[in-house]
Amino acid sequence: MRVLNRSALICSLMLLVGCAATGQVENMIVNQAPDNTFDSALKEQVEVATVQGGSGTNPLWLSQISNSNFQKAITESLSIHGLLANNGRFNLKVTLLNADQPMVGLDFKVVTSVNYTVVDNNTNKVLFDETIKAAHKAFFGDEFDRVTRLKIANEGSGKNNIKTFLEQLSKLDVNSGQLFLTN
Repeated sequence: MRVLNRSALICSLMLLVGCAATGQVENMIVNQAPDNTFDSALKEQVEVATVQGGSGTNPLWLSQISNSNFQKAITESLSIHGLLANNGRFNLKVTLLNADQPMVGLDFKVVTSVNYTVVDNNTNKVLFDETIKAAHKAFFGDEFDRVTRLKIANEGSGKNNIKTFLEQLSKLDVNSGQLFLTN
């Protein structure tokens, strides 16, 4: 009888708390117009070669960003900005290094660290190799359910990371292979 009561209590708590869900593609896509323009050599020439380091979500644990969903978000973002190619001059390799997530709290701040490497297929020269950290905070008022709040923070951090990558990529002078950072 005790085992049955404990099982019922655990099931009730799981229903109350909810199950973790992976970050959704549509919430990580950067679809707003860029502030800067991209080097003309990048137009329709960036191919997403690999996306790795993400992980699937265990419904009983924490929300994560999967490789496939992050790749779809990056691919769609590049397409929206006129950079995507199926067989382009430039290969983009993406590695999700870390997603720093809180375990408890009312407001959840997630910081993603993602390495982006752009290689010129013509010369095998690395034009861009940067690790970008980006954060997003989901507040208690955004969503009562902590599982959904963490998912919102994950998605926002992923989106902000892609946005920062696009901003940095817009500062790349392909001919010189230089990244010109402005303050």
